[in-house]
Amino acid sequence: MAKLKVTQVKSAIGTKPMHRGTLRALGLRGIGQNNVLPDRPEIRGMIARVPHLISIEEIEEEKAKPVRRPRAATTPKAAE
Repeated sequence: MAKLKVTQVKSAIGTKPMHRGTLRALGLRGIGQNNVLPDRPEIRGMIARVPHLISIEEIEEEKAKPVRRPRAATTPKAAE
């Protein structure tokens, strides 16, 4: 199954409330933010509502896997 990388390229300020809600449903909160979503009809429908605010890139399944970053090492506080 393919994945879609959706990136917000224009501001939602001044747009209709339904368009702002669609951006939120796509996981976008501001310009430059992106989200990798499954290529399903309901996602395609949301994308069709706001094509003027976003850019779409199809990516392969192998590239879509999230990169796990190691957690920062924390040192325990010294007991006083």
